Amino acid sequence: MTETSIKKSFFSKIFTTLKQALKGDESFDYTSGSIKKAVILLAIPMVLEMMMESVFALVDLYFVGHLEHSSFAIQTVGLTESVLTVIYSLAIGMSMAATAVVARRIGEKDPVAAAKAGMQAIIIAFAVNSLMSIFGVIYAKEILILMGSSVESAEHGFRFTQIMIGSSLCIMLLFLINGIFRGAGNAAIAMKSLWIANICNIILCPVLINGFGPIPAFGLVGAALATTIGRSIGVLYQVYHLFFGSGILKIKIPYFAPDFKQIKALVKIAAPGILQFVIASCSWIFLAQLVATTGGDHGSAGYQTALRIMMFFILPAWGLSNAAATLVGQNLGAKQIERAEKSVYTTARYNVIFMASIMIITLVFGQYIISFFTNDQQVKTIAIEALQIMSIGFIFYGIGMVLINTFNGAGDTWTPTGINFFGFWLFQIPLAFVLAKHFNMGPTGVFIAIPVAETAITLTGIFFYKRGKWKRFQV
Repeated sequence: MTETSIKKSFFSKIFTTLKQALKGDESFDYTSGSIKKAVILLAIPMVLEMMMESVFALVDLYFVGHLEHSSFAIQTVGLTESVLTVIYSLAIGMSMAATAVVARRIGEKDPVAAAKAGMQAIIIAFAVNSLMSIFGVIYAKEILILMGSSVESAEHGFRFTQIMIGSSLCIMLLFLINGIFRGAGNAAIAMKSLWIANICNIILCPVLINGFGPIPAFGLVGAALATTIGRSIGVLYQVYHLFFGSGILKIKIPYFAPDFKQIKALVKIAAPGILQFVIASCSWIFLAQLVATTGGDHGSAGYQTALRIMMFFILPAWGLSNAAATLVGQNLGAKQIERAEKSVYTTARYNVIFMASIMIITLVFGQYIISFFTNDQQVKTIAIEALQIMSIGFIFYGIGMVLINTFNGAGDTWTPTGINFFGFWLFQIPLAFVLAKHFNMGPTGVFIAIPVAETAITLTGIFFYKRGKWKRFQV
């Protein structure tokens, strides 16, 4: 075989794998065959899916960052996103439980049980989300003030918060149904739903914010409307494929009848998973409030700008690490423990390479990236400092994500919950408070506490991974 033909064969294989990943190939058995190919088939659509999720906040940030009173608008978007992390936590916790159970049933070659479990998760989501939406609509202004917003800023932006929290069921379903598809190994559908939602958001944002023809300019409220409409269309796409798609999961109306035994099993996995992410979310909320009270409106806007940009890079890494959850779940279901371990190492290696590259980009080009999103010099200065300090821990973030998804994919949700409790509440929050208040470092102290705590959390995760309890967990 000539060198030219070898190269052609190599690139042909790469092209075929990429095509399979983007199209969604449920015929591939993730419990056998090449682990590298399994990771790539899952990771590519998952990375693109999470990139699209992070684009939501960046699109809003870009357009509102060029409005009049942009510091108020940026702060409102950032603080609202911080509050929404609680809803994200519920959504991620439920989707994580759905992924774990669906993946385990698929690994056991029981797609009917997998489909029924997924539908019970949706019933739980509807029940949980209703009260939160009503509360958010009624108390939106008070929530912003509690988060550290000035009264003037809260008056300017509370309508945005009302719409975003009031429509949080769309967020919940978008995460949850994607978790069901990921558990089944069809990450491509999850990716496509986020692409559709984002394209709609990108088109609607400038139209609804600035106005177009007969459509009036809604300003900051337009950003919330665009995001909500975009996410709703994404959910409709998911629902269509649940009922009429050609995938391994075949949904039928009777599956929506409450199965309290299955609901109890899902809640048993989801409850610590939700608590796990609520702990992390509450820590981020506290840090946002601490920055707002020590750095004022400009300090808060700068931090929120840096945080949104950081999340744009971190969410794709989270998507890549999600591959570990599916592979661990399906391989444990198939009693392939050694293969599950190899999947974790392969995914972690890819994530480290990705996060190391992103760290270099943010350290070198951070100031240029920040300048694209805001014209306010005070906001820019704080945002650049925040982004560069927080990005120092990117490699540890990448390893930590894979470990969290490994535990969660196995159904061992209590281990990462305990790690998060000690890492965030007993270490990160006190450290940030002491640095910001006692040593008078203000927002800079908060920025420093983030990579320090994340590194400690990752090292603790490695310790518990080595102990191997996750390999013996039953769901």
